[in-house]
Amino acid sequence: MPRLSLAVPVFGHARRSVIPGFRLALGLTLLYLGLIVLLPIGALLLKAAGVGFEGYIAIITSPRTLASFQVTLSTAALAALFNAVYGLGLAWVLVRYDFPGRRLLDALVDVPFALPTAVAGLALTTLFARNGWFGAPLAQWGIEVAYAPAGIVCAMAFTSIPFVVRTVQPVLEDLEPELEEAAATLGASDLTIFRKVIFPALFPAFLSGTSLAFARSLGEFGAVVFIAGNQPFRTEVVALLTFIRLEEYDYAAAAAVAVTMLGLAFLMLLIVNVVQAWHQRSAMGDA
Repeated sequence: MPRLSLAVPVFGHARRSVIPGFRLALGLTLLYLGLIVLLPIGALLLKAAGVGFEGYIAIITSPRTLASFQVTLSTAALAALFNAVYGLGLAWVLVRYDFPGRRLLDALVDVPFALPTAVAGLALTTLFARNGWFGAPLAQWGIEVAYAPAGIVCAMAFTSIPFVVRTVQPVLEDLEPELEEAAATLGASDLTIFRKVIFPALFPAFLSGTSLAFARSLGEFGAVVFIAGNQPFRTEVVALLTFIRLEEYDYAAAAAVAVTMLGLAFLMLLIVNVVQAWHQRSAMGDA
């Protein structure tokens, strides 16, 4: 008796995409990237190019501009350094310990994201002014925060602390405790375990969060403008100088200053990516 074949002839083979609607999603993504990111940056570069090379050098090397760059870079570096230490410690406490109010503390980490930066600047100025809750005791010791570089560091640190905590926290939660237990069994101290086992695993996220905090501090305006006092050559940051040049209708100078700061931020992020890639290759080589 002959067999009946149940095979169905296939006249065409349609290959399904792993991501449904890939072409539509890619098109919308590129449209958003072009309109929101590339178009403004392109306009900024064209405006800065209009002054010519000599004009650009004259603008960015003027004494006031160099002073604003020095203030911005130094205060942003100090704020990033503070956030690197404090943010790592805060993430460690939130992950490794259980205590009353832990969830409330975890929610408070995101307050700088939800709070308008201008409101944060006003609140910090009120607290650290000479007659403020924190400023009055500090003034008795001769420590000036409001309308001083220390106030800029404080404002930058407040607005950028979530970047470090939120990048380190999930990596710390995913660490396998067996590695730490094995190191402790072999006689390693707590400091050695953290230095040899925990921190190498945290390093890429830690570096990424610290660099993002530094980049955010470089462009901070709302929180800084109130507490800084905006004194040229002392507490004037690059974002404020750019705003002043715009108010003076000197668009070429504003664009030149903004492009320089944009280039520094891109260079810093490029260096961070190179360091992360090198660290990943080293870790794979050791494995």
